[in-house]
Amino acid sequence: MSTTTIRLPENLKTRVAAAAKRAGTTTHGFILDAIAEKAEQEERRTAFDAEAEDRYARIVATGKTIPWQEMRGYLEERIAGKDTKRPVARKLAR
Repeated sequence: MSTTTIRLPENLKTRVAAAAKRAGTTTHGFILDAIAEKAEQEERRTAFDAEAEDRYARIVATGKTIPWQEMRGYLEERIAGKDTKRPVARKLAR
C-alpha cells in the first residue's frame, strides 16, 4: 500500500467526518470507499461508452437496426414474463 496526501477544504473535511460517523466507519475508510466507488463508476461509464460505440459501428457497417417501438414492446413482454420472439434487425428506412 502506498501513501497519498490530499488536502481537503475545512468544510469538506467536516462533512466527510460527519458522514463517516453516520456510516459507522472512520474518515479514512469513508474516503477510501468514496474513491473506490468513484473509480468503479468511471470504469462502468467507460465500458458503457465502448459498448455504445461498438453497437453504433455495427449499425453503420450493416445499416441494420431494430426500431425502438418494436424493441420496447419486446422488452415489455419479456419483463411481464411472456414468451416472445426477439425482433429481427433490418435495414434502416431512409
